[in-house]
Amino acid sequence: MSVKVAVVTGANKGIGFGIVRGLCKRFDGVVYLTSRNEKRGKDAVAALENEGLRPKYHQLDITSTQSLQVFHDYIKEKYGYIDVLVNNAGIMFKSNAPEPEGVQAEETLRVNYFSVLSTCEILFPLLRNGARVVNISSSLGHLSYIPSEKLRQKFQDPKLTIPELSDLMRQYVEAAKQGTQAAEWGDSAYNVSKVGLTALTMIQQRLLNDRDIKVNAVHPGYVDTDLSSHQGPLSIDQGAEAPLYLALDAPDSVKGQYVWYDKRIVSWSGPQPEEIY
Repeated sequence: MSVKVAVVTGANKGIGFGIVRGLCKRFDGVVYLTSRNEKRGKDAVAALENEGLRPKYHQLDITSTQSLQVFHDYIKEKYGYIDVLVNNAGIMFKSNAPEPEGVQAEETLRVNYFSVLSTCEILFPLLRNGARVVNISSSLGHLSYIPSEKLRQKFQDPKLTIPELSDLMRQYVEAAKQGTQAAEWGDSAYNVSKVGLTALTMIQQRLLNDRDIKVNAVHPGYVDTDLSSHQGPLSIDQGAEAPLYLALDAPDSVKGQYVWYDKRIVSWSGPQPEEIY
C-alpha cells in the first residue's frame, strides 16, 4: 500500500499546530506541517518531536504562487498525491488596528480567500480519489453576518461559480475602499472573508463530487490563540477536534457542509447557531 499524505497550512502555532499534533497521533501516513516562516515551522516540528511525534516539514507561503508551486512539485515528485488537505492559514486584523478599512479588506481577502483559492487551484490536482479537504472557517463565516438579503441570495445560489464568487469578493474590497461597504456587507473584513471561504467550500464540493472527494468548512470554536488575542475558552487541541473529525472520522455522507465546533452540521443560511462552551 502506498503511504498516505496529509498537509496542514499555517501550522506553526494555534489551531493548525493542534491539527498537526492530532494527525500525527492518529493519521496512518505522513503529516506535513507547513508554515510561511521556516524557523517558526521547524521550531514547531521540534516541539512535536519532543512529544514523541514525527511530523514532516516544508516551507509554504500560501500568498505566493511560486511557493505553492514549489510545494506542489515537491509532493508530486515524492509521493504523487495528497489524501488530506487542511486549509488553516489565515489572518485577522485586531479591532483597534490603525489601517484604513480598505487596506484591511484588501489584505484580509487576499490571504483568507484569494490565497486559499490559489492553494486549492495548485494543490487540488494532487488530491487522490476519496481525499478529504477541510477549510477552516469560523462562526463569523455564517451567512447571517451579511446584512444584504440580495447578497445572501447570491452567496447561496446553487449555480454560483468560483469566478462569480471571486468577483463578489472584489466588489466588497472596492466598496470598503470607497467606505460604502457597511450597509450591505457589514463592518468586518474577516467575516466577509470567511463567508467567502464557506461559499467556496460548497462550490468546490459540487466540482469534486464525481471523485468522491469530501470538502467541508468548519468553525473550530473560540480558541485561545493569537488570532483571538487569547480570549477563547477552548485549547488548541479542543479547537482541532472538529477539523480532525472531518479529516479522519466523518461519514462519507458529510460533504459540502458547514460544521460546528461540536461536530454538528449546521445550516449556513439559517439562524445562527449558539456557541455554548
